[in-house]
Amino acid sequence: MIHFIGAGSGAADLITVRGKAFLEEADVLIYAGSLVNPQLLDYAKEDCVIYNSAKMTLEEVLEVMLQAEKDGKMTVRLHTGDPCLYGAIREQMDVLDEKGIAYDYCPGVSSFCGAASALNLEYTLPNVSQSVIITRMAGRTPVPEKESIESFAAHHATMVVFLSTGMLEELSKRLIEGGYEPDTPAAIVYRATWEDEKSFVCTVATLAQTARENNITKTALMIIGDVVAHPQYDRSKLYDPGFTTEFRAAGGPEGQEAHHLPSR
Repeated sequence: MIHFIGAGSGAADLITVRGKAFLEEADVLIYAGSLVNPQLLDYAKEDCVIYNSAKMTLEEVLEVMLQAEKDGKMTVRLHTGDPCLYGAIREQMDVLDEKGIAYDYCPGVSSFCGAASALNLEYTLPNVSQSVIITRMAGRTPVPEKESIESFAAHHATMVVFLSTGMLEELSKRLIEGGYEPDTPAAIVYRATWEDEKSFVCTVATLAQTARENNITKTALMIIGDVVAHPQYDRSKLYDPGFTTEFRAAGGPEGQEAHHLPSR
């Protein structure tokens, strides 16, 4: 059996309880050494065979997985953040499907969630933004033309930009061409949730300048949108005393059924 696991955004204690349990049981561990916190390797048992996929090709990773299956061993494939975002897991899973090998997928805390925590940020403030666009600039991996930064910027939704720290001049230009004002609030979060995490609030126009001034060249996320500045926003309806939900009536505690936690 092969378990794909999200390692979390950086801090070792942000891995899920399920993910940690799989790590502790693994006979073979293949981890994304360029981004996964090496402290997570301490959860592996003494006789676990560990591979750093940063030094491997897809074919080499699959060879290790297939051999482990032949030997009746349990494999953990440890990816950074949550593997569903820029994790290159589908190409591995497709081969496993072809070979009839069982696998599952344990989600993790994505770095875009870690970045929000660094700024105590809510991405979806009522009457400011109710949508989050997760994207990247085109690099060695192309981006479909219909998913251009300009087309996304036209929505004025909250935007989180991955894998683009080295292209901030171009990112700012495209964001402005797409419709964001130059003074739209923005932020750069470096190594979210790691011990050396840094965060900087700026504007769309000053993204590149802010990165230069603080020597940020990689491993950062950019957050774009008015939610960064905590502008005026509406209260949520969920906790509005005038709003009825499945669990309480509008108008305060009168007439509501009391709910007590069971005693231990």
